[in-house]
Parts: sequence; C-alpha cells; structure tokens
Amino acid sequence: MSTHILADSANTSPWYFWGYFMDHRKEDLGWLWDHTWLSVVPVVVGLLIALPLGWLARRYKWVYPPMMSITGLLYTIPSIALFVLIPPLFGLDVLSPLQVPIALTIYSVALLVRTVADGLGSVSEETLQAATAIGYKPLGRFFKVELPIAVPVITAGVRVAVVSSVSITAVAGTIGMANLGALFDQGFKLSTTSPYYPPIVLGILLCVLLALVLDALVLLITRALTPWRKAVR
Repeated sequence: MSTHILADSANTSPWYFWGYFMDHRKEDLGWLWDHTWLSVVPVVVGLLIALPLGWLARRYKWVYPPMMSITGLLYTIPSIALFVLIPPLFGLDVLSPLQVPIALTIYSVALLVRTVADGLGSVSEETLQAATAIGYKPLGRFFKVELPIAVPVITAGVRVAVVSSVSITAVAGTIGMANLGALFDQGFKLSTTSPYYPPIVLGILLCVLLALVLDALVLLITRALTPWRKAVR
C-alpha cells in the first residue's frame, strides 16, 4: 500500500471523501474506468447469449420451465464463490483477469434470459400473423417485428442487469481485482485504531453515480431504438 495513502489517514471523517479523491484522483479514475468496462461488457455479452436462449424458451414451451429454473439457480450462487470456481472450471490461472467478466456474464445471462423470453412473449399473436401474412419469413419476422416490439421489455431487464453488474463488480475488488471495490478494501485496511471512512464513502458514491449514468444511457438507447412509441402516444 502506498505511503501517501497512509499519510492522510488521520482525517477519518466521511465528509473527507472529496479530499481523498483529489489526493488520489489518478488511481481512483483508473479504478472507475476498470469498473465501467467490467460492468458493461458482461451485460452486452450476456444479452447476446440470452437472445437465442430466450427465443428458444419462447418458441418451445417445454424449454421455458427448465431454462428458467437453471438460470434462476445460477443467479443464487454467491459472487465470491463464483469468482473462486471460475478459474478451475475454465482452466484459468487463479488471478486471471478473465474470471470476473466470465462470472458477471453468467449473472447477466441468468437475469436476461427470462426478460428476453417474456419480452418476445409480449408480442401478440395477431401481430405475428399479420407479419407472416405480408411475407415475413421466420428470421426476418424475428429481427424486424418481434425483437423491435420486445425492446422496451428487454431493456427494462438490461437496466436491472447493469445496476446489478455495477454492484457485483465491486465485490471483485475485495479479491484483488482493479475496480472501485479496491476503495472498500483500502478503507478496511486503513481502519486500524478507528474506522477510516473516506475511501469507503467515495467508493459508494462512485458506484451509485456509475449505476445512474449507465441506467440513463440504457434509457437513451431504448428511446433511440423505439421511435414508434412516440407515434403510438
């Protein structure tokens, strides 16, 4: 741990978080960037995996119950346990930087498969029949009719997945991965004779701010993908 962090450890007030950030802004901004891509990339990959799985669950009714059960069980695995299990399961080094994105992708898939299936299920049978009647083939109907109509439901699930990913990523900081969770680890290590709050409060605020920004970004993307909703209103 760097000596300049220990030098300001006398100021333990939770309100000193801004001073702490200014003293270590280069390091903190680096962790913020690491936290951002670790939160976003697994959700994007998870959505790409969840789309065909959700379609299968929607297309074949008998697939839906077991798939929802399996994905639900995956999400109940504690994050620390999953981080530990990933390396031996995938043949990775114990400290491999891939273990966190893989684990977060699994959580994202677990959240989004149901959302995709329910989103596609929200498309009325009359709409599907009309699309078929005007000449859409199954693949074209999926991309040009079903998926666009299902976007609002799917992105609602994406918003939950993004916020959840921001939260779970912070846990990875406690096992040595570079992200905002490292601020919580620093606060714990510097709490020797008394609690040292500044890095902990800063970590919480940056995680909340990141979650709000990413949530707003998903909302903007949703509006861009669904211009027809304004016409409906």
